[in-house]
Amino acid sequence: MPHFIHDEAAVCGRVSNGLWPRIYNTLEAAFRQGDVNHITGDVHYIALLLKKRKTILTIHDCGFMNNKGAIARMVLRMFWLRLPIARSRYITVPTQATKEEVLKYVKVNPDKIHIIHHAIPVGFEPSPAKQIVEKPTVLHLGTAPNKNLPRLIEALEGVYCRLVVIGNLTAVDKALLQKHGLDYINHYNLTNEEVIRQYQDCDLLAFVSTYEGFGNPILEAQSIGRPLVTSKVSCLPDVAGEGACLVDPYDVASIRAGIVKVLEDPGYREKLVELGFINVQRFSMAKTIEQYVALYKTIANNVT
Repeated sequence: MPHFIHDEAAVCGRVSNGLWPRIYNTLEAAFRQGDVNHITGDVHYIALLLKKRKTILTIHDCGFMNNKGAIARMVLRMFWLRLPIARSRYITVPTQATKEEVLKYVKVNPDKIHIIHHAIPVGFEPSPAKQIVEKPTVLHLGTAPNKNLPRLIEALEGVYCRLVVIGNLTAVDKALLQKHGLDYINHYNLTNEEVIRQYQDCDLLAFVSTYEGFGNPILEAQSIGRPLVTSKVSCLPDVAGEGACLVDPYDVASIRAGIVKVLEDPGYREKLVELGFINVQRFSMAKTIEQYVALYKTIANNVT
């Protein structure tokens, strides 16, 4: 049995867009196989020509199945789920919610799917929270449709706060911010260190997505020691544990009530931070590595 693991990160030679680049990526992967093949990106289809008994496929989420086109959904279901799952020895997913999604779309033995949480990103360490003495800062990450920014903007109308949005704002987003009279700051293309600084400078994270495969911002806020308001849908309650104020992301009044409660109740804020620190202990890098190494060793040593 080997006492160490030598890993090599391989990046597909073509951008995964269109038929021929994907055929190229699949053929390239077949010629670059190792003792263990672990697919971690959105190129599930490259499993088709890999050795099944040596392949692990990580499915981060099934958001791609929300595609509105029937033909597109059929293709995605076949080449991103059914065939890659059939051609992989193990499947890993970050949450129980994602596992249930996979089982909804594909008939597969549930024991083949292993839940391995994402780990806390490097650099997110506890930072003392400042007392709210001026206008509180509400941090929001992402401007994709599932990030639910329009409802958050509407919910913050009249709330005494400043909204910081990380991500490219569209003209529609800017019009909504102006319509609802929000004081806001917009950042994008930030370095990891700059993102960490935004967490440290905020008073609350608003992460009211309508869909996530995991929800790293939850762990980032909890690791730094900031209270958060997040959604009670998808995998978010599972990831947040008891360290978050849960709201209905489709109900503007619910989002508003949650944010106001956290901002106006110091005792509640402190409790959320305390529970957040406890919750993130479930997501240590050491635990994640240990679980993946166990799968790698099973494959490398041909254990059934």
